[in-house]
Amino acid sequence: MKCIAVYTKNFELFSDLYETIMNTPLSENEEKEIEGIVVSESGEVPENYLEKMKVKPEVVVMKVKEGDITILQHGDVFEIFVPEENLSTSAVVS
Repeated sequence: MKCIAVYTKNFELFSDLYETIMNTPLSENEEKEIEGIVVSESGEVPENYLEKMKVKPEVVVMKVKEGDITILQHGDVFEIFVPEENLSTSAVVS
């Protein structure tokens, strides 16, 4: 799975920018600024990282209805976990 990190703690802003973020091409370890928010493609993430984070009480877990996309929010960051085959697919956060 690929991880896209979005550095904001503002859920409303994250939600407003989600589709733009998902449609922005990023190379591995590349950072871009989108409407004042830093977005970074963090590369490949092992499956066990996602499972470890999901059980922490300070982590909010969200699933996207379409696709196998998981979003974690903790601290000042949202992490979007996208299977390789869904990288160019946009979806709405539920």
